[in-house]
Amino acid sequence: MVLKPQDVLVVLKLLAIGQSSWSYASLAVQLGMSPSQLHSAVKRALAAQLAVRKGDDIVPNIRNLEEFLIHGLKYVFVPAQGAMTRGIPTGYAAPPLSKHFAATSEPPPVWPHAKGEVRGAAFSPLYNLAPQAALADSQLYELLILVDAIRGGRARERETAIKELKKRLASYA
Repeated sequence: MVLKPQDVLVVLKLLAIGQSSWSYASLAVQLGMSPSQLHSAVKRALAAQLAVRKGDDIVPNIRNLEEFLIHGLKYVFVPAQGAMTRGIPTGYAAPPLSKHFAATSEPPPVWPHAKGEVRGAAFSPLYNLAPQAALADSQLYELLILVDAIRGGRARERETAIKELKKRLASYA
């Protein structure tokens, strides 16, 4: 079974909703996926041990998720970076990382999106539905920003994102 980017998105969404209960139907709507796509993503996340069953619930496997996000993600889901476009800020240009980095003359990384209000360098999202899901969930948005900084940021951006991600993962556990 091959892990897909939507599988990581689903596990990040589970992390964002915390201990709240969820159903396949509700989570599918929140992520813009079909219930069958979501079910397949959860099955792959369980097989990859990024999520585990806890009684009747499926929850993120924090230890394995942390290891994968920090050490493996940037090699598996390499971001494409492109031309100037309008989009949603990501990486060092968006909270929670933007408070750690001063504004520069460089164009910020953005996910190309029609609802985006920032002009910057195109940075492919982890999964094509991620920007829409992020607009509806600020917690998920921040997790995706941290993941993007790890996937395609410079060394200092990655280090800062890793520290912030570890704090969030520790607070979930």
